[in-house]
Amino acid sequence: MAPKRGINLDSDTLIEYDMKIKTAEHEKDDLQLIDSASIIGIMGTFNWSVFTSRIIGDCGAIDISASRLDLAVEATIEVLVSEVQGSFRLCLGCFTSGLHKEIRLFDGTIDEPRSLKRYVIAVVMGTQLDLKFKVGAGYSSTSERCYSFTAHDHGHVDQLIETDFASIAVKVTWSVLPPAWPI
Repeated sequence: MAPKRGINLDSDTLIEYDMKIKTAEHEKDDLQLIDSASIIGIMGTFNWSVFTSRIIGDCGAIDISASRLDLAVEATIEVLVSEVQGSFRLCLGCFTSGLHKEIRLFDGTIDEPRSLKRYVIAVVMGTQLDLKFKVGAGYSSTSERCYSFTAHDHGHVDQLIETDFASIAVKVTWSVLPPAWPI
């Protein structure tokens, strides 16, 4: 699952989770996976290190990974797939701020023109956001392309990727993280 938002931590922050397992047509009939909260603070975490916590719920457990990134900005990634020539597999991952674990943003089949959902990634100012696109007919026959974007405090960058399967337009918009508490 992709990150939803960078959080500017000036002090301890409460994060609430309400995750359900889709089992039926109506939301009220879905199983409650996690209904919980965590307090995350800057004490005890180290800059540029990833930490993972397991949250155990009534119907299973999930692992939540996070990282402390001082002097970070938000990168909002938008992907538009057009001129689709037939069904193909697209896998989109990213690496950020010198962290070595890939963040998987999308992995699925594309069979018609569409926009993927927006992804928000925290990136340390002046470092690279690396996007890795794997495109192919199946899991074994893919080509891989990587694109790097340098983090700024504002503005955007566009990249057009032409493949045998489709045209892929990528827009990365930079913005400062909102304050932890409304001013």
